[in-house]
Formats: sequence, structure tokens, C-alpha cells
Amino acid sequence: MDDATRPIDRLLEIMARLRDPQGGCPWDREQDFSTIAPYTIEEAYEVADAIDRNDLDALKDELGDLLLQVVFHAQMASEQGAFAFDDVAVAIGDKMVRRHPHVFGDASFADADEQTLNWEAIKRAERVAAGEEDRSALAGISRGLPEWQRAVKLQSRAARTGFDWPGPGPVIAKLHEEIEEVRAEFDRGAVEDNRARLEDEIGDLLFVAANLARHAKVDVGAALRRANLKFERRFRAMEQLAQDDGTPLPTLALDQQEAYWDRAKRLERGGRD
Repeated sequence: MDDATRPIDRLLEIMARLRDPQGGCPWDREQDFSTIAPYTIEEAYEVADAIDRNDLDALKDELGDLLLQVVFHAQMASEQGAFAFDDVAVAIGDKMVRRHPHVFGDASFADADEQTLNWEAIKRAERVAAGEEDRSALAGISRGLPEWQRAVKLQSRAARTGFDWPGPGPVIAKLHEEIEEVRAEFDRGAVEDNRARLEDEIGDLLFVAANLARHAKVDVGAALRRANLKFERRFRAMEQLAQDDGTPLPTLALDQQEAYWDRAKRLERGGRD
């Protein structure tokens, strides 16, 4: 490698060197698609986290980590004679041109909704051309997606056939109905004796909650990340408040802990403690 080497070519050469049976890295040589897949998913979430924090320096680093995952998979495929990194780049380039006939061709659409319908029609045609026999409106939704994301995709596909609530009102009513069904299952007895039914009813509740987010045009993952960050921020604050008072949080009763939680919320909102 020299200074004239393109950055992507340098990265490809680094990965090939790491996977080299003679002198490569033992850890990298031992990996396969299944062992690297969890890292790929993790790096995608790290990208999302950097975006949530509006940290562009971190985003640059995390995008690099995610790119490394693509390079890693492509190198392993190349070793098997399946495909190489250039094939990946060509395939996605061709797909983008094919799916944007209004940009790279003569097609025109009235609005984004019409363009989205055409996008889905092109995807269906691609699946048929690839020999897929599933003709359902739900065909092609990956089972490898996080379940909250898969729920939204299933709902969105069904909605395109007309199977959808007309607005958030009926969804909220359904949410209350599902909450009552969960409550009824808890009332049946010990959780250990009723775990399967609770899982079923709580699953329904979460599915409807995801549907409500879809109607609000709110990304479920982003909303949950925000809730997680809020909880973590407030919990750490209440820990510190308790520590400052000389009363470690684990030694306090629940009502005392809740008082610290309320103090942390007031401080976060700019109120006086």
C-alpha cells in the first residue's frame, strides 16, 4: 500500500491481510458470517446512537466501523468464490438506479406516496424475477429484523391493502383494550403459572403500541432509545442525589427512592429542588 491508494482499496487490503491464512490475525481468520453478524447489528445501532446524540465525530467513526463489517463479509464471500466487495457495490448501485426511475429514467410520480407504491411494486417484481413464489403483501419482510421493526413493516404492508385503522383514535382504544387483557392475565394468579398467556397478551400490547407509533409517524426504535436515555439520565441523577445525602440508593425503601426520582425530574426540568 502507498499514499496513492484509495482509502477503500486500502481498507480492502487490510481486511485481506487480516484474513490471510499465513500471517493474518488468528481471531479474524476464525470468524465466519454467523459469528460476525452480531457485530454488524451492533455497529448499526452504534451509528443510530451517534445520530441520536448529534455527535458527528462519533458518527464518522461508527460509520467506519459499520463499513468494516461490510468489508469483512465481502472478504469472506470472496474467499469462497461467491462475490467480492465490488460486486456488492455494483449490485446496490444497480438497485438504486432501478428503483428510482423518476430520477434515472422517464417516470414521474405525483407525490412521495405514489413513488413509495412504485418502489414496492419494483421490489415485488424483483422477488418474482428471483424465483420467489410467495405472493403475499407481506412477502419479503425479513425475519432477521428487530421484532419492533418487523411489527411496523408488517403493519405498513397490510395498510397498503386497506387493512388499517383510519387514525390514532381506534388504535388508542385498542391499546386500552389490550392493557385490560394484560391486567386480567395478571389477576389470574402467579406469573410463573401463566407465563405463556402473559407473553401472548403483552405481545399484543406491544404490537398495538408499535401501530400507534406508526400512525404518529414516530420511529419506534428512536422513541424507545429516547425513553431509555431519559431513564438512564434520571436514574443516574437520583443515585447521585442519594449519595450526596449520604444514603446509598439500595438502602432506601421504594417510596424514598421515588422521592429521589421526583427530585431528579424536577432538577432536569430546571426546577428548584
